[in-house]
Amino acid sequence: MTTYRTSTPLRRTLLHAIASAALGSVISLTVAQTALAAPADSWTRPIKTWSHYRVSSPYGVRGTWQAGHHTGIDLAVRNGTRVRSVGSGTVVLAKRSGAYGNAVTIRMKDGRYTLFGHLSRITVRPGQKVGARTRLGYTGTTGRATGPHLHFEVRTSRRYGSDINPLTYLARHGVHLPFLLH
Repeated sequence: MTTYRTSTPLRRTLLHAIASAALGSVISLTVAQTALAAPADSWTRPIKTWSHYRVSSPYGVRGTWQAGHHTGIDLAVRNGTRVRSVGSGTVVLAKRSGAYGNAVTIRMKDGRYTLFGHLSRITVRPGQKVGARTRLGYTGTTGRATGPHLHFEVRTSRRYGSDINPLTYLARHGVHLPFLLH
């Protein structure tokens, strides 16, 4: 989960090594490159481009989670940052959900499921159709969280453990999330 510790050169090096192993390579693009990569109305980032964030826990890191690894990516942001859908789909869950706290799950048009966890407030309801950039709620610290962040996860089914790399998923749809480690 999210931790807030003073950054050190060793910690940054270790996080970069973990991220490289999990992702194959560290993704870093400028905002201009990202804007050109994604059609304006089809896919987007889960938080606004100019929101200040850092990746506090990358995908695939081994740990004490039931799946044995971190099943999503944690974006450390200020409490109350707007969270939005990355593409079109239907809300299948919008409520408190165990360790995820207040969570929203969307069945995307491509059949995958996106999960947004630890929200302070939810602004959608089950059955609602959403498009890219539809506000789903606001970041928070509900559930098993040590600080305000968004847990963003992509699954092949609604079942826990069917996760896939969310950065790879977004990249396939033309969306690149600069990977900022501090």
